[in-house]
Order: sequence, then structure tokens, then C-alpha cells
Amino acid sequence: MANSFGKRFVSTVGAGILGSALTLGVVANTDILQAKTEKAETAAAVSENSSSSPNFIHTSANAPTSLSDMVEHASKGIVGVSNFKNTGNRFAGNSELSEYGTGSGVIYKIDGNDAYIVTNNHVIEGAGKIEVTLQGGEKETAELIGSDALTDLAVLKISSKQVDTALEFGDSDKLRAGDSVVAIGNPLSLDFSGTVTQGIISAPSRSIDVKTTAGNWEMNVIQTDAAINPGNSGGGLLTTDGKVIGINSLKIAENGVEGLGFAIPSNDVVPLLDQITKNGKIERPYIGVGLADLAEVPYMYVQNLPEEVKGGVMVASVDPTSAAGKAGLKEQDVITAINGTDINNSMELRKFLYSELKIGDKATLTVYTGSQKRTVELTLTSNSPVE
Repeated sequence: MANSFGKRFVSTVGAGILGSALTLGVVANTDILQAKTEKAETAAAVSENSSSSPNFIHTSANAPTSLSDMVEHASKGIVGVSNFKNTGNRFAGNSELSEYGTGSGVIYKIDGNDAYIVTNNHVIEGAGKIEVTLQGGEKETAELIGSDALTDLAVLKISSKQVDTALEFGDSDKLRAGDSVVAIGNPLSLDFSGTVTQGIISAPSRSIDVKTTAGNWEMNVIQTDAAINPGNSGGGLLTTDGKVIGINSLKIAENGVEGLGFAIPSNDVVPLLDQITKNGKIERPYIGVGLADLAEVPYMYVQNLPEEVKGGVMVASVDPTSAAGKAGLKEQDVITAINGTDINNSMELRKFLYSELKIGDKATLTVYTGSQKRTVELTLTSNSPVE
């Protein structure tokens, strides 16, 4: 499905990371000499059996003890992503690939000779070539495993030869407003690669209306005030212990607005990555129509609708081989409900279709052709690459 969307303009951006500090306490004694002796004996005992002392925590490269240590470690798992597109005119013989835009990505899995990277779909969309820049400056041509425009996620694969760090996902459901987070990415261009910004979770869950190449969508996001800018898109939002709890994707782009950045929660990201890696896309129920919100359709096309119709979507196109085509839906038909639930716009239809139904389910549509009302029953099939 595809149509325009007229809400708050949301632009893409984002990335993040953070770390924690360890503090050790010391017990005082009124007898200073005795205290020194006891502390010396205690230190010797701890050196022999430190695991028994609750005051000491074993650390390693994977468990940094300060914000700086965590950032140093996590930065190895953050990469630059460059989108190269064809420019010029191939018929004139001067077509070539040139860098169109840059973003960020997170290395989340190393599997044998391969390393897998998650980034935003909008970072790599339409690319003729995708290039990944590692922390040390090494460049690798990436293979696009798959992507999904609605959720704005994509999976890339590169050789693991020069990769030694994959970041872990944390539990985004445990986030609370006020939790500290860090964003690491490449704002504006790769000239600023590895930029680190710090902030807090402003809200652990928000719903943001976004416009994608696959249509309008209501995205569930984490809100943060960590500074994120164009080029940070696809980077990670991290907790103080270095866990990725979000993939930065959006920011509010309005004059006078600051500190409104958004990330896709890790608990939403992980199952989607599994599907994209397996199928190259997210499998969704497919009706087979292009839609236009009634609020954006010229009056001449809706003047015959009954007064009781307060909202809905007009069929702008029909895939003749789809469930809609086989069920007899035509251009300019108006869908006002699905399975008895009223539909006011195309986003509501997608939300119901993708959240409440699955491939193989039957759906009943309430449809108006002019003033004539009817019901249309169809069996949902798998989605095409772009709906």
C-alpha cells in the first residue's frame, strides 16, 4: 500500500551508547594502627579468594568498568554505512556509482566468516552498492540480506575477517524514564565517525506516525534526548553496561525543537532481524490494493458516499492476481471497515491487518461503490515486496 501522509514531519537519524562506574567502600576503625593491619590482612585474603568478597567485581573486555571503557569497547561494533547510487546517464555512457548518503550500523552477530549488521532501511534504500566502514577505517562492500520499509530495518553482511566485536541486545521492556543512555554514530558524514552523545530515556514507549516508501505507519519507539543527527541513522542506543536497547531511526525536524530523538526498541528489532535474515523481508498479510485516504481524495470522487460514512480509504489500484483482484475490488471502491472494525485511514487498515491477522486468515471488508454498500470476503496471502 502507498499513500501520502500529512502529520508532523519526521526525519531520520539516530544512534547511541553508555557505561557504568564501580565504587568500592572501605570500613573505618577507631584504632588507626589496627585498621591498617586489618586492611593489609584483608587485602591479602582477597587476593587469594577475591570471588568470595562482595566488594569486588571481576571485569573483562566485555564488562567495562567506566563510561570511557564501555564506549571504547562498543565503538568497535558501530560502523559507517555508505549508500552508492548510479548517477549520470547510462545511455550517454557516463553512468557511474557515487556516494549518495551515509548512515550508521551495528554489528550484532559474527557467524564463522560472516558478520551481520543492522541499519535503517532508509539508509540503504535504492543503493546500487553498499559500503561499510569499520572503526579502524577499513572498508568492506556489504551484501544486502533483506530490508523492511515499514519498520525501517535492514540487514547487511560483510566478511568477519577484520571484525572482532559484536554488540549484545538488551531488554528494552525494562527501560524507565530517566535511565542513562549513549548514542554512537556518524552524524552528518563519516568525517565525524564515532561521535558519542549522552542523554536519558525521555519516554520508554511512544507511537510516532511516519511516512515510508511502503505507506504510512505508526511506529513504536523509545524517546531520548541524546543528541542524534542525520547520519546517526541505524546506530545503536546503548545502556550504561553497553547493551543495545534501540536502533536510532528518527528525530523531530522542526524549528525550535531540540532533544526529541527516537529509536526502535530492541525487543521489536530482534524478532524482525530473524525474519529478514531468513526471508529477505518481513512476511505480512497482503490484500493487493493501493490506497488513498478519503481526506485527501478530491470531493468529486466521494460526493456520492452516504452521510454515515465518516472515514475510510479509497482503492487507488488493484493487483489483478491478488486476493483483492480475485474478490472483485475495483478502483474508486471505498473500504470503511475490516472484520467489523471501522477504518478511518490507510494507516489504521495496515495496523489492523498486520497486528490482528496473519497469512491464510479470512477477512471481511465493508465496501462502498458510490452509495452502494456491500461486503467482500477474501483470504489473505503473503505480501509482495512493496504493498
